[in-house]
Amino acid sequence: MSWLSDRPYNDLPKLPPSGVELDSKPVLLRCIRARAALARLDQATDLIPNPAILINTLPVLEARASTEIENIVTTNDELFRYQESDDHGDPATKEALRYRHALLEGFSSLKGRPLVTATAEAICTRIKGVDMRVRRVPGTRLENGAGEAIYTPPEGEEQLRDLLANWERFLHEEEYLDPLIRLAVGHYQFEAIHPFTDGNGRTGRVLNNLFLIETGLLRSPILYLSRFIIQHKADYYRLLLGVTADGAWDEWILYLLKGIEETALWTLAKLQAMRQLFDATAQYVREQRPKIYSHELVEAIFAQPYSRIRNLVDADIVGRQAASRYLKELVETGVLHEQKVGREVLFLNHRLLALLTGEGNNVPAFK
Repeated sequence: MSWLSDRPYNDLPKLPPSGVELDSKPVLLRCIRARAALARLDQATDLIPNPAILINTLPVLEARASTEIENIVTTNDELFRYQESDDHGDPATKEALRYRHALLEGFSSLKGRPLVTATAEAICTRIKGVDMRVRRVPGTRLENGAGEAIYTPPEGEEQLRDLLANWERFLHEEEYLDPLIRLAVGHYQFEAIHPFTDGNGRTGRVLNNLFLIETGLLRSPILYLSRFIIQHKADYYRLLLGVTADGAWDEWILYLLKGIEETALWTLAKLQAMRQLFDATAQYVREQRPKIYSHELVEAIFAQPYSRIRNLVDADIVGRQAASRYLKELVETGVLHEQKVGREVLFLNHRLLALLTGEGNNVPAFK
């Protein structure tokens, strides 16, 4: 395998790699554990009957973490506050929210077509906010802090599209390999091809989530895998490079499988705690404000941590005047906190936000 960090890697091997046992015994054993964790997580989505609660929360956490991997830093609070008005917020917040939109739009696109190069182009375009297509010009390379080349991807649009076509076939046709092995191998290959001038890492991480859905391992894009990558960021880049330099496939695949397993179990515990908090909130509102209580009202304030009057109106719960009164009554009982941001009044489900953004899963008590 010929590879020099400062030369375009036009000899990048196609998939599957020749002479490599991708499904070694350690990999298969870890696969079993990761798939079991994913199955438990997928079943747990039934604990949250309103899909908006999942779609509006966990992908936001993934968006923040995935952009942080690229050193674009915002906060979960900013993202939740502005997710319905992403023309506001600082540049990092806007970029992270574009990642969330890319993830959800990619999820929707699976209804019409499988994962292909055009999917990746659409995702990268949404993330970057400008039209992104497979690279046509040379000059892209990855560098360290000293400006030294770490890796220089292949060059030439025809070469890149040929490699991407092979990547597509591997994901969809090599069915003798477990989908999680194909995901790990495919993620390496996509990052090694590095088809765009920017946004490759985030695009690849969106594609991971979508592949889990396409292969039926999850029903919603809720695997918060970027959290694991941030915690083991040096290993992530070291092991990717290890495949390029040394063909160290086992170490890379085991790393990603471990990440999937640990992330699925972490997310499962988070979903279970969200359900407990939902039930506790519903009971408290029913006791404290029986005249305004409805299951739909509680669902509305859990659909995202920051609620607006129009959220209740759009959900056909009550009219605007009554919606304002309902939310203020929930503030009086301590269920919500009222915040003014510019001219807009927001109502924060502070217990939900604390649960989503904290490492622990203790459900805060109502007093």
